[in-house]
Amino acid sequence: MYKIAIAGASSLLGRELKDALSDSPLAAANFALLDEEDAQGQLEQVGDEATFIQSLGVDAFERADFAFFCGSEDLTRRHWRQALRSGSSVLDLSGALDQETGVLVRAPWLGEAAASADLFTPAVVPAHPAAVALALLIGRVQLAAPVRSASATVLLPASEFGKAAMDELHQQTVSLLSFQTLPRAHYDAQAAYNLLAGLGEAASASLGAAEARIRRHYAALSNGGTELALQAIHAPVFHGHTFSIAIELERPVQISSVEEALSREHVDLILEDTDSPSNLAATGQDDVLVRLRADALAGNSGPAQRLWLWAASDNLRLAARNAVECALDLRRLRPQGTLQ
Repeated sequence: MYKIAIAGASSLLGRELKDALSDSPLAAANFALLDEEDAQGQLEQVGDEATFIQSLGVDAFERADFAFFCGSEDLTRRHWRQALRSGSSVLDLSGALDQETGVLVRAPWLGEAAASADLFTPAVVPAHPAAVALALLIGRVQLAAPVRSASATVLLPASEFGKAAMDELHQQTVSLLSFQTLPRAHYDAQAAYNLLAGLGEAASASLGAAEARIRRHYAALSNGGTELALQAIHAPVFHGHTFSIAIELERPVQISSVEEALSREHVDLILEDTDSPSNLAATGQDDVLVRLRADALAGNSGPAQRLWLWAASDNLRLAARNAVECALDLRRLRPQGTLQ
């Protein structure tokens, strides 16, 4: 029986994590739901149990085996050492700790692509879900032929930046349709019906910071493998990552060989033109949806050296599932049995 603390339990990611834990081998654990003062007292469900969100007091992480941080980066920075001192295995979904000394970025789906945690690892950062999807797909293509170059455009949804961003996107949409002034407190720009490569100067979210984080996490997961040219774009959608990925191989290869390499665990290869991967199609899916085609110069028959991937994944679900896998991976470091 484990005890699991979830800091930032009222966040979008915190709620998704509770669902993922309820469907995992850790479902029988005792849960402590923690958050800032304005969320205290909210009633939440974990598995079959209902519990209240509590404050992040001095004993918040007492006897906790795992401490998940799902809230803001500031919340993580203020409390992660407190969890560490209590003996918890720290898992940071906020990304605040990925440049701390000794902290590892992990994605167990990718096997041994990144270093494994040991008793001296202060915390683990479950890799950004976009980085997981990119490393997974490019790594699979590598099984068919060596990759010479890869570039990707990642379209990020409002939920990437939390509930406040989602609320503002909704409010902007309503305001535009009713010819009212747009709220700009979060984006400091028009996000509704618009694609953005950067947000306003007064924005509370940072598209550049999200892009840098994806780039860092991809580099950690690829472990010095294929370099990736990356650009992040904010899309006017609420949920789901979508990806446009261009890959050039070292040599021409049959498309069927690439399809075979992609069609493995955690990837759902879409072959029908009418069933294009999309953020809506990916909602609630554990797998990364992907469609493959050869570059127009090569045609779709015979060997091809240039490929396009159009992919989609549920950003919150993939982040939560990866975090649970990281916790299961860390179980081997927890004491077993009773010391005499």
